[in-house]
Amino acid sequence: MFECVINVSEGRDLAVLDALAGASGASLRDRNHDAFHHRAVFTLINDAAALRADARSLIAAGLERIDLRQHAGVHPRFGAVDVVPFVALGDEDPAGACALRDDTAHWIATELATPVYRYGPLADGTSRSLPEVRHGVRHGLAPDEGPEATASRGAVAVGCRPILVAWNLWLRGVSIEEARALARLVRGPAVRALAFDLDDRVQVSCNLIDPSAVGPSRVYDTVEAALSSGAIERAELVGLIPASVLEHEDPARWRQLGIGPDVTIESRLAG
Repeated sequence: MFECVINVSEGRDLAVLDALAGASGASLRDRNHDAFHHRAVFTLINDAAALRADARSLIAAGLERIDLRQHAGVHPRFGAVDVVPFVALGDEDPAGACALRDDTAHWIATELATPVYRYGPLADGTSRSLPEVRHGVRHGLAPDEGPEATASRGAVAVGCRPILVAWNLWLRGVSIEEARALARLVRGPAVRALAFDLDDRVQVSCNLIDPSAVGPSRVYDTVEAALSSGAIERAELVGLIPASVLEHEDPARWRQLGIGPDVTIESRLAG
């Protein structure tokens, strides 16, 4: 089984999000959207052939229905369909996820006439992370394949990577300056973190890229201990979490951490 976690630049129009969910087929296991970020995350899981077909269907629908010229949200983005990572689950060979990436990237570039950037292990033996792609695009990095970006569609980052946990902390009574300092505090080899100003609250938004090394409770406790004012209002999981990461956390804290047995990858596959 493989996972594909498609991030699109639409988090407000429910009719569009419902249409994209409908285009995702039987592979769709979870949908998360946020109006402040103006972003939605669709988690698809299936065998390679079915996942390839359903991911293509969702990507095509997203590029047809989402127009970046009408987009304004706090989350960084460069595409209507912004990020398309493939992940090998269980005993699957990670090379299979990279094959899905390359096949999908070529299809987007040729069939949908949209530029693509690859991240993860590359054909020349090097590797490139998603933050490196974002940085490169801001500084004129040419796409790996496809035409120049249009104002309406932008470009798509297509990757293959290990499993990660997208997880946010919402803070009240905390300035954006302190939130940025907190993001720097938790950021490291196992955690990517950004701070966002969300009206009357702020958010420390995290990608736990090695959740077996640094899980939600460790980030939560680090932020809570460092607060000079305000408080953590809530924790929020974006997408799904591996059961192994959940089981590493104290069940008494699952509610506080915004996680539980119903949001594991395994539970959605069983259901």
